[in-house]
Amino acid sequence: MMNIKAFTLVSAVERELLMGDKERINIECVECCGRDLYVGTNDCFVYHFLLEERPVPAGPATFTATKQLHRHLGFKKPVNELRAASALNRLLVLCDNSISLVNMLNLEPVPSGARIKGAATFALNENPVSGDPFCVEVCIISVKRRTIQMFLVYEDRVQIVKEVSTSEQPLAVAVDGHFLCLALTTQYIIHNYSTGVSQDLFPYCSEERPPIVKRIGRQEFLLAGPGGLGMFATVAGISQRAPVHWSENVIGAAVSFPYVIALDDEFITVHSMLDQQQKQALPFKEGHILQDFEGRVIVATSKGVYILVPLPLEKQIQDLLASRRVEEALVLAKGARRNIPKDKFQVMYRRILQQAGFIQFAQLQFLEAKELFRSGQLDVRELISLYPFLLPTSSSFTRSHPPLHEYADLNQLTQGDQEKMAKCKRFLMSYLNEVRSTEVANGYKEDIDTALLKLYAEADHDSLLDLLVTENFCLLTDSAAWLEKHKKYFALGLLYHYNNQDAAAVQLWVNIVNGDVQDSTRSDLYEYIVDFLTYCLDEELVWAYADWVLQKSEEVGVQVFTKRPLDEQQKNSFNPDDIINCLKKYPKALVKYLEHLVIDKRLQKEEYHTHLAVLYLEEVLQQRASTSGKGAEASETQAKLRRLLQKSDLYRVHFLLERLRGAGLPMESAILHGKLGEHEKALHILVHELRDFAAAEDYCLWCSEGRDPPHRQHLFHTLLAIYLRAGPAAHELAVAAVDLLNHHATEFDAAQVLQMLPDTWSVQLLCPFLMGAMRDSVHAKRTMQVALGLARSENLIYTYDKMKLKGSSIRLSDKKLCQICQNPFCEPVFVRYPNGGLVHTHCAASRHTNPSSSSPGTRT
Repeated sequence: MMNIKAFTLVSAVERELLMGDKERINIECVECCGRDLYVGTNDCFVYHFLLEERPVPAGPATFTATKQLHRHLGFKKPVNELRAASALNRLLVLCDNSISLVNMLNLEPVPSGARIKGAATFALNENPVSGDPFCVEVCIISVKRRTIQMFLVYEDRVQIVKEVSTSEQPLAVAVDGHFLCLALTTQYIIHNYSTGVSQDLFPYCSEERPPIVKRIGRQEFLLAGPGGLGMFATVAGISQRAPVHWSENVIGAAVSFPYVIALDDEFITVHSMLDQQQKQALPFKEGHILQDFEGRVIVATSKGVYILVPLPLEKQIQDLLASRRVEEALVLAKGARRNIPKDKFQVMYRRILQQAGFIQFAQLQFLEAKELFRSGQLDVRELISLYPFLLPTSSSFTRSHPPLHEYADLNQLTQGDQEKMAKCKRFLMSYLNEVRSTEVANGYKEDIDTALLKLYAEADHDSLLDLLVTENFCLLTDSAAWLEKHKKYFALGLLYHYNNQDAAAVQLWVNIVNGDVQDSTRSDLYEYIVDFLTYCLDEELVWAYADWVLQKSEEVGVQVFTKRPLDEQQKNSFNPDDIINCLKKYPKALVKYLEHLVIDKRLQKEEYHTHLAVLYLEEVLQQRASTSGKGAEASETQAKLRRLLQKSDLYRVHFLLERLRGAGLPMESAILHGKLGEHEKALHILVHELRDFAAAEDYCLWCSEGRDPPHRQHLFHTLLAIYLRAGPAAHELAVAAVDLLNHHATEFDAAQVLQMLPDTWSVQLLCPFLMGAMRDSVHAKRTMQVALGLARSENLIYTYDKMKLKGSSIRLSDKKLCQICQNPFCEPVFVRYPNGGLVHTHCAASRHTNPSSSSPGTRT
C-alpha cells in the first residue's frame, strides 16, 4: 500500500455548538446543500447551520459553522434521515417511519401537513423521469413487507406513483431513472420499475454486515460486496470498473472522484477508482456517518461533524512525482480530466508528462522517458540544458519555471558516474536524431543540431559526417570551435563547405593530407579533395589548388579537369587552352587531358589531335631508347598512337611524317602515308619492310571504312599487285597472295584478277577464291533479278490504277465550277482529284491538297 495525502479531515461543527453540555444528544444524520448544513439528532431536533469556507494558502481550507436555528419535530423518536430538495425549498425528514416536509429556511412543517407514512428508509431520484421541475421523485422502502413505493413530492403535497413488490425484504435502495438498485436480504439486484424486469447482481449476507448501496454517477452504483470488496455495477448489471478492496467492517462509503472513501470502526480509507489501490488511511473512531454532497464529503460521529477537504489534484500529482511514483501520478492525472476545464487540463497534463519523463530519465528508463517527453511535447532544450556546453552560447533558452526537475546538470544527476553519463549521452543522441525532423524541433533547430553535432564529435560517432553532409542547422561559430577542440578537422571542413566557405574547407583538408594537422577520418582524403574540386563551381578555388593536386598525383589530380560534370562542361567554364598551358609541367596529366579532349569529348580541333599524337610519339621514342625494359608500356603507348593515327583525320600528317623520319616506326609511317592517299607506298612498307601480311589486310579494311566498294576493291587489287610483283620465285609473297584471294574473294573483280595471276597457278589452289567469286556473282545477279521483278510489279499496279481512273467519263459544262476558286471552266482543260473534284490547272498548281480533304490529292 502506497500512501498519499489526498484528503485532510477538518472540523465543521463542534460538539459544544451542537449540544452544549447535554451529554445524551447524539447526531443521527446530516444533510448539506450548498452552504446549508442540517443535522438531525436522537432527541428529534433538526439543526440548521451556515457553513463558511476559509481558504488557507499553505494548507487545507477551514470551515466555520454558524448556527441559524433548530426546531423540534414533535416526536419522541430520533431523526433518521434528512434530504434537501432545494428546487422546492423543502427538507424531507424521516422520523418515526414518516417523511415530513419542512421549510429549508425556518424548518416549519408545510401548512398542508403532507407527509409520506410507513417509510423505513428513502432515496431521492437524482436522474428523474417525470420531467416536472417542481417536484422530486422519492423512492421509499415501505414498512410493509417486501414493498417499494415511488412518490412524487411537491411543495405541499405528495403523490404515489408506483408500488413494487420484491422477492425478499429490501434493506437499502438507490435510484437512477427507472432503475432501482436494491440490497435484499441475501443479494443485490437491479430492478426496472417501468418494465418490471429484475436482474440479479451478486449474493450478499446482510446478517454479517449491513449492505451499502450508493449511486455514484449516471446509471452506476457502488455496492458493498462480499470479501471486503467495493463493487461497481451499472443499470445493465455489469461492472465497468475493477472493484476496490476495503475493510471487512465498512459501514459507509462515498465517492469524490477519482477516489472511493470508506468508513469503518477505526479508519477512513481512501481508494483510487483508477488503479484500485488504497491511497490514504485517516484514523477516525466512533464514526457512523459518511456521505458526499455535490463533491463535499462529510463524516460524523455521534458528537461532531467533520469535512474531508481534498487536496488539489495537481498537488497530489506533484506529491506522487516527488515520491517517484510516476505511474500513479499519470493515472491520477488522466483521471482528473473530468474535473478540470479542457484547456487548463491539457497544459497541466503536458507538464506532468514532462516531469514524469525527467524522473524516468534520471532512473535511466530511457524508453519510458522518451515516450513521456514526446507525449508531453517537451521543449527539447529542457533536456539539452542538462548537458553542460551543449546549448549554443547564443541560445536565449531559459529553463521552465517552476522547474521540471531538481537537477542542475548531468553531473549532479549521475553523481559523476561516467558509465551513466555515457548512457545519458547516447540516449540524447538518439532522441535528438529522432525529433530534429519533426514538429518538436520547430523554432529551435539550430540548438538541436548544434547539440547533436557536439555529442557526435565527442563520442567519435559515425553519424557526425551524415549530419554535416545533409541539411542541418548547426551554428558555425559554436560547432567549429567544438570540432576543432575534438580534432575533427575533416568534419570541420564539411561544416565550412555547408556554410559556403569552400576555400576554408579545402585548405583544412589539404593541411590534413600534408600532415600539418592529424585526422584519420578518411584514408582517401586526397582523392576526396580531387573529387570535391571536380564538382566545385568556384573556378578560382580549382585553379588555386590545381598545382597541389597535380603534384601529389598527375593521373589522379588531372581528374579535376577531366571529370567535371557534363552540365558544367557544356557551359565551357574552363578554357582547354588554359588547362593545357597549366599542364605543361605535368606530362602524364597533359596526356590524360588531351585524351579526354580528343577521345572522350571528340573535339574536332587539329591542334589537340596533333599535340596528342606528338606526345604519344615522344613517349614511344623515349621508351624505345630506354634500356630499362618497359616493353609492355611501350606497346601500350604505341597501340594508342596507332589508334589515334588511324581514327583521326585532324592531325598534321606531313608534320608527323617528318617527325617519324628515321625513327624506325614503319607501321606508323604506313598509316600516315595512307592518310595522304599514298596507299601503294603504305602497303609496300607493310609488305616489304615489316613482312606483316595481316597488317596489310587490316590496312585495306580500315582505310576503306565508310568509303564506296570500288575504293576498297582498289586497295585490295593494289595489295595483290604488290604480292604478285615479286615474281613466282618469291614463295612467301605468293602464299600471302593466295591467302588474300581465298579470304577476301568478294572484295575482288574476278575477271581482272584472273588476268593478273600467273599461268602456273592451278585451279585447285584458287578454288576457295573462285567459289566465293562465283557465289558473289550469282548472288548479285539474282538480287538484281528480284529487284527488277519488284519494280515491274509496282509499275503494273500504277498502270492499273491509271486505267481505272481513265475508264470513267467526266462531264464538263460552263455551269461546272472550280472547287477552289468557284469560277466556271472556260476551256476543256482541268485537273481531277481522286474524290471527283474538278479544278482549274492553275488553281491546282497553287494548291496541291484535295479541297475536300486535309490529305494530299492525286491528279489524274
